[in-house]
Amino acid sequence: MREQKTKDRNRIGKAAAVVCLSLFLAGCGADGQPSYTKQGMDAVAELDYEKALTLFQTAEENGEDARLLYRGMGLAYLGNTDYESAIAYLEKALKLGSARVENLDFDINYYLATAYFKNGQKEEAVGVYDAILGLHPEETNAFYLRGCVKLSEGDFEGAQTDFDTAVTLDPKNYDQMIRIYMVLEEYGYKEAGQIYLQNAMTENEKSISDYDMGRICYYMGDYENARNFLERLKTTTDYGAALYLGRTYEALGDYNYAASIYAGYVEYDQTKAEIYNQLGLCRMQMGEYETALDAFQTAMNIENNGMMQTLKFNEIVVYEYMGEYKTAAALMNSYLRSYPDDEIAKREYEFLQTR
Repeated sequence: MREQKTKDRNRIGKAAAVVCLSLFLAGCGADGQPSYTKQGMDAVAELDYEKALTLFQTAEENGEDARLLYRGMGLAYLGNTDYESAIAYLEKALKLGSARVENLDFDINYYLATAYFKNGQKEEAVGVYDAILGLHPEETNAFYLRGCVKLSEGDFEGAQTDFDTAVTLDPKNYDQMIRIYMVLEEYGYKEAGQIYLQNAMTENEKSISDYDMGRICYYMGDYENARNFLERLKTTTDYGAALYLGRTYEALGDYNYAASIYAGYVEYDQTKAEIYNQLGLCRMQMGEYETALDAFQTAMNIENNGMMQTLKFNEIVVYEYMGEYKTAAALMNSYLRSYPDDEIAKREYEFLQTR
């Protein structure tokens, strides 16, 4: 397999999910059992969208809160890449709101904007972010996400204006600056993205931490300085330091040392899926496929790991490298049922079927 998914390509959907509230609402029925809506949201979290839709339908039949279950159905259809249905149910959930705007309204609107964007309705997505900003004019994530949509439409100047506003509103939000850099790089504006990183370093030189300086240097491609800053931190117990120092050594071509950093960290903390994923990628580079497979599968067993798609894809990669093509093909078939819009995976499945 020629490509490994080491990062999430859908930056707009990912960022929207980060800002949305975790309103999975652990409501219980009269018998003390979780409501069908709650069970449906649990199924969404587990990426079992068909099960989720069945549970939401049962919730509707049992007279549970229509607004919450419609929101849940919207998320399930969004995960199932049925964007038309996702839009329909999210809009129904919004219509059931009161005249008073609540946090749930913003939550639903962020998902609705993502659904519009994924459905190719970019003007509608921008309109949703406009509405959010009309009520919350300092909602930095809405500026960032609206900028992402504008950038996808080829409106670089409009995107840059939104990104600039987001940075002005939150000038020490280095996570946001890195996201801006990454999306600009993705659309071919790497140099413009690097300006945001460079400004972050120069304007906050006296207050920026070694961790933030190190990871900004990493994204700037200055791996020597990234290593120098990050090695000042305790990578055996500091998750961010371990992740970025390991990635830095990967970029420098030292996969063995990078793997030792990741392995050292997981002795301390076995809950970080991304560390296991990077460890697996290093083992793959070193030709240690069995240990790579173990790393990916360990990460997959971490509850709510947040990167199941990447892990499942990388698991398939390992089986292919091991020559177990039938297993890889079977897993890819299952993968495509959960992620049917992954064009790279579709091409790889066609390849696997010929082996």
